[in-house]
Amino acid sequence: MGRAELENWRETAESGNQLQRRDFIKAVTMAAAAVGLSSAAAMKVVEAASKGLKPSVIWLHFQECTGCTESLLRTSHPALSTLILDLVSLDYHETLSAAAGHQAEENLLATMEAHEGAYVCIVEGAIPTKDDGIYCKIAGKTALSLVKEVADRAGAVIAIGSCASFGGIPAADPNPTGAKGAPQVLEGKTVVTIPGCPANPYNLLGTVLQFVALGTLPALDEKGRPKFAYGRTIHEHCPRRAHFDAGRFAQEFGDEGHRQGYCLYKLGCKGPATHANCSTQHFGEVPGAWPIGIGHPCVGCTEQSLAFRVPIHTTVDIERPMPPDTYPPISADQGSVSAVASGVAGLVGGGLIGAGWAASKKLGGGDGAEGSSDKEE
Repeated sequence: MGRAELENWRETAESGNQLQRRDFIKAVTMAAAAVGLSSAAAMKVVEAASKGLKPSVIWLHFQECTGCTESLLRTSHPALSTLILDLVSLDYHETLSAAAGHQAEENLLATMEAHEGAYVCIVEGAIPTKDDGIYCKIAGKTALSLVKEVADRAGAVIAIGSCASFGGIPAADPNPTGAKGAPQVLEGKTVVTIPGCPANPYNLLGTVLQFVALGTLPALDEKGRPKFAYGRTIHEHCPRRAHFDAGRFAQEFGDEGHRQGYCLYKLGCKGPATHANCSTQHFGEVPGAWPIGIGHPCVGCTEQSLAFRVPIHTTVDIERPMPPDTYPPISADQGSVSAVASGVAGLVGGGLIGAGWAASKKLGGGDGAEGSSDKEE
């Protein structure tokens, strides 16, 4: 290779590296913005990744449908390849692993030994506990013993999906396997829960990015959920909220109100009692890709008291009423309002009438009569 060719090769390589770095910075910044992290935190992620400081991740599968992993596979900001190769080191994942059998198990043990106390353990799926956990085994070990072994040596434990967070579908009555969520099995250990069926992958991404950038976990609520994602109810940011406040409810699927985008509360929407960010962080970067966005009521999949326990079409109480907190009852035929709402409306209406009368006095004269003068005699 001549000197000119060598220089051209170097310039091309440097240009390619710069382009890759710009793309990486862009992907991390977009991901950070999507979950509410600052640009400064995003740059810390970039700096850590460029130094090779990527947290090792061990991802365990138990009683689940792999829906949370499938949802993760469809992220694009950043792409899965960027996430598992550049931001973190995904060292064990039964669905994505190239290795199998003894090789996979050897890799799991080697990762635990090499990164003891520092790796992130992600749990997907419920853990059966009945009959010593015999209903789910991997490599001859029960899920119950495996999750305790891996989580005990981890630096952080994250339960992704409703099944891992509180048992989900496997724990629904009559729960024949005694399925439980990771927090119930790992008593006394901090477990970040990211419920959802499936969980929004960006809620996991936000948690991991903060761990990468700052070495800390996000602020959690009393159920272990990150507040940045579960701090508000869906009802507070629902695009149909205006119809709720106005008393416009779909009466049945496919009726005129349903086609016009009216509120789905009467059809059993659990949004008023469900803490999640589905209404603002849609799935797969597709606008409107979430239950209410496609015309179906929220089923409350992030709430242990609702998910797979309360019938889909049963209405729930308004957990945290936001102004206006009085509204027409859903059983009213013509949108008649309650006595309290009528009283409030009367006060407001009276104030408006009084203000109008005062304005007419100013505009039209002392007694408001036609042709009266505005000058005092």
